[in-house]
Amino acid sequence: MTWDLALEIILDSLKDSALVFAFVFVVHFILSFIDNKLANFLVKRKKIAPLFGSLFGLIPQCGTSVLAADLYIKKYITIGTITAVFLSCSDEAFIAILASGIPEKMLMVLPLIGIKFSIGFVTGFLFDLIFSKQKVEEVEHVEEEHECHEHHHENNKWHKHLIHPLIHSLQIFGYVLVINLILGFIIGFVGEDNFKSFIQMNKYLTPLFSSIIGLIPNCASSLLISELFVEGSLSFGALLSGLLVNAGLGMMVLLKNKSSAKSVLIILGVCFVVAVASGYITCLISGF
Repeated sequence: MTWDLALEIILDSLKDSALVFAFVFVVHFILSFIDNKLANFLVKRKKIAPLFGSLFGLIPQCGTSVLAADLYIKKYITIGTITAVFLSCSDEAFIAILASGIPEKMLMVLPLIGIKFSIGFVTGFLFDLIFSKQKVEEVEHVEEEHECHEHHHENNKWHKHLIHPLIHSLQIFGYVLVINLILGFIIGFVGEDNFKSFIQMNKYLTPLFSSIIGLIPNCASSLLISELFVEGSLSFGALLSGLLVNAGLGMMVLLKNKSSAKSVLIILGVCFVVAVASGYITCLISGF
């Protein structure tokens, strides 16, 4: 690995982490004014909360999964809702495909968005049906926590609306930066060309391999999958597999919270199975 490549990885990691920081800070700043209303909104519409999760996940920004993970840890959203977000989000993959300038590839973005949104919503809805009892308990806990928080900071608006969102966003920035640097150097050491060669030699295993690449908690994985699709190395089915399971850094944010370890494994397992199955079904329908 050359110094130029190392510098590029560092700069890219800083850039990606800064974007996540900006996104998370702005959203948390807004949430500080409406968090109680948001909690009540989700509680009253708990049956269709995964629908809002799928819509939110479609925002082409790597901060969406991070923010969703943070909201889940705070128990503002259910396990079904965060699963819907993870399955529908794809970082900047959609933008990368559109930026390719290849008409036949660009036209696949709309069906890709539609399929990911539908799979995310349906899976999240089923998840909430299974964990309905847990969901009610969590929502009640949220309201209690919120009332406590409001009472503590009712005379300190600066802390609630600015200091707290800033500190929290800086913590996430530091965590995301470390993960981006580690994975960036790993991918840089292995080399994208090696990924491409390996995938091209194992055509019928591409949905599985694409899903494994999608598990890499870094924006680079979604861009790599998109690039392989644009170049013709991956079929649409394999692209779907990789992007369905590509929850970015959101999964890592969940993993650092010990209290959500069990649910993380469940979410990760379900997302991976759904991604691989959806990819193979699509490949079989389209003839690989």
